[in-house]
Amino acid sequence: MSSVISIQNLSKTYATGFQALKTINLDIRRGEIFALLGPNGAGKTTLIGIICGIVNPSTGKVTVDGHDIVDDYRAARSEIGLVPQELTTDSFETVWATVNFSRGLFGKPRNPAHIEKILKQLSLWEKKDSKIMTLSGGMKRRVMIAKALSHEPRILFLDEPTAGVDVELRKDMWQVVRELRASGVTIILTTHYIEEAEDMADRIGVISNGEIMLVEEKAELMRKLGKKQLTILLQKPLAAIPPELAPHNLSLADGGNELVYGYDTKGERTGITALLSDLNAANIRFSDLQTTQSSLEDIFVGLVGRK
Repeated sequence: MSSVISIQNLSKTYATGFQALKTINLDIRRGEIFALLGPNGAGKTTLIGIICGIVNPSTGKVTVDGHDIVDDYRAARSEIGLVPQELTTDSFETVWATVNFSRGLFGKPRNPAHIEKILKQLSLWEKKDSKIMTLSGGMKRRVMIAKALSHEPRILFLDEPTAGVDVELRKDMWQVVRELRASGVTIILTTHYIEEAEDMADRIGVISNGEIMLVEEKAELMRKLGKKQLTILLQKPLAAIPPELAPHNLSLADGGNELVYGYDTKGERTGITALLSDLNAANIRFSDLQTTQSSLEDIFVGLVGRK
């Protein structure tokens, strides 16, 4: 799959000496949903700001659909829609006027049908004549997304798009994102709701202290770094783990009523089979088996914690 954004040896050092980004190399594929995860201050917003032309890089090169963001900045920026963290729009304008104006900023001709389509997708049509100042925080966030989509970009940056948005509006928003992705739009997402990244993203990137720690297919990341746990509910409690079960990675829980077996998601079917066989040989009976798997959030916390 071809890259729509290519980042080579990118760094950013501010006048104070603070280095926000350190030699970033990253390719974002055309048509994917890419989730960029990292703790506060990791460099996510700085990286997005550089790609979108808001922040000047110190070193390195970035191209957007083949256009250099410095030498061919107009063409590069015309490809991008940005939904920033902050709610920045004219409070006294109507929804229709502010979204229509955003389209005009990119030199696009008037297209009332397109603006209407966006507002309806985002459940803003009934509010089209309302002033921004009268809207709830969640509806203002929707307006920011409508503004970002007004000029029909092929790349959409969503920087914490569901912050302050209720569950119902969030579901509607992700449905729009899925439709955009289906139409060929590339989505780059940052979010503190890591379950959203787990649900939506094709690939995951983790950034910490201005450095990319990893970039991986979501499914492969879960396979490599995820952990599974098998909980065996015993018919009779154990005071200690019998010696014949010592080779297995076992621990006792719930006052000896449960045996807990941890293994990675690459799969230890032979290990589980051997464990169950050894339980039978030790005359240990159980009433139920329960399995749980670590989430993307568990993996993320583990990675950042080690960093």
